[in-house]
Amino acid sequence: MKRALIKRIAKIVGSDHLSVDPADLACYSYDASGLSVKPEAVVFPHTAQAVSDILTIANRERIPVYPRGAGTGTTGAAVPAGGGIVVCLSKMDRIKTIDQCELSMVVEPGVITRKVQTLAEEKGLFYPPDPASLGFCTIGGNVNTGAGGARAVKYGVTRDYIRALEVVLPTGKIMRTGTTTAKGVVGYDLTRLMVGSEGTLGIVTEITLKLIPLPEEVGTCLCLFSDEVSALHAVTSFFQAGLLPRAAEFIDSLSMQCIRDNIPLDIHGSAKSMLLVEVDGFKESISRQMDMVRDCCKESGALLIRKAETKREADAFWQVRRSLSPAMKKLGFDAKISEDICVPRGRLPDILKVLREIAAKNDVTILSFGHAGDGNLHVNILFNEGQGPQRDKVNKTVASIMEATVRLGGTISGEHGVGLTKMPFIGLEIDEVQMDTMKAIKRIFDPNNILNPHKVFP
Repeated sequence: MKRALIKRIAKIVGSDHLSVDPADLACYSYDASGLSVKPEAVVFPHTAQAVSDILTIANRERIPVYPRGAGTGTTGAAVPAGGGIVVCLSKMDRIKTIDQCELSMVVEPGVITRKVQTLAEEKGLFYPPDPASLGFCTIGGNVNTGAGGARAVKYGVTRDYIRALEVVLPTGKIMRTGTTTAKGVVGYDLTRLMVGSEGTLGIVTEITLKLIPLPEEVGTCLCLFSDEVSALHAVTSFFQAGLLPRAAEFIDSLSMQCIRDNIPLDIHGSAKSMLLVEVDGFKESISRQMDMVRDCCKESGALLIRKAETKREADAFWQVRRSLSPAMKKLGFDAKISEDICVPRGRLPDILKVLREIAAKNDVTILSFGHAGDGNLHVNILFNEGQGPQRDKVNKTVASIMEATVRLGGTISGEHGVGLTKMPFIGLEIDEVQMDTMKAIKRIFDPNNILNPHKVFP
């Protein structure tokens, strides 16, 4: 990039908020996917107008621009794949308003998700989306990827809590979408189009979130089973019984090997699978809902059913679930690829069976866990990075998993998006008519293809 252009952009944001230092460029070259490409500059705007001015220059000069939050995405959506400028929105981190009457909160994209939840709860309100990285991921990143989490089974994902957006288009124009009212149906729904677009259509600079009243009480239950199918049968039986859990987290047999010592109970020796189930609502409803969980799990053959008697015990149960990722190291592998496939709930036993077959055929190790309540599994392929032939097996495994998922009526991504890593497989799910329509939308918003290019579409 020409020095004169760098100076023009530095004048917009201030020299302290632009860097071409090699160390900084390295820091903003990658996300949680592990993929890495160095940008030519990193800028940290504080206002929508600054973002607009940067994009106006970039569009005129045909410079690629890559919006970025905390870099917690796992598909490479924030990786500056073609050089250019990374626009990091972490400095735009203000909570503008919280309205208890309208049940809304207006925030900038750099606000950490947990902060949104905490501030809402202090007002007796609730922001349900809870991605695993909520302690450090940003709301803007959640909007770009359509992030979900364990509570999505009952409450939905990020797009279900976005009322309005302020977006800077690739041309530099500033657009507002949606309404501040509880409902509104005028014109095309550009708000929902933007959510999950992975920063390819515009840079979000303000978000109006929908909140709901904070549930009065939460009930948590840890259930152990002798096999995985029994645990998954319990999940489907919840819905058949008319119970909508707030979370229904599944742990497979290999995962159980990793976390068995972390479970704060005297567990049954033959336990091969686990469910962590949570319900919420009015205080008087929790006991009834917990009885329904217990009945469904018991009828499905649960070996142990333990209701958390205190918040501290409930937190201990959730800590078991959160300990899984680091506990995988016990299996002796130094690398993993984590996919977030989603299938209809009733097909979970089928996809689990197929995953076992794929692992055996390709001689790889696959560990699965995740949000069984909405059919979303995190499928982890474990391997040793230094072994060249192993990487070929892993690539074949990923392709087989994607094909099997779509064949069973599922989607290749439940909550992580496409980015770079899933781009080779998008054609399995998106047909030619859809693809052509999406590409046409991209051309309308971004005629010079400067905003997060080389992503999503092959």
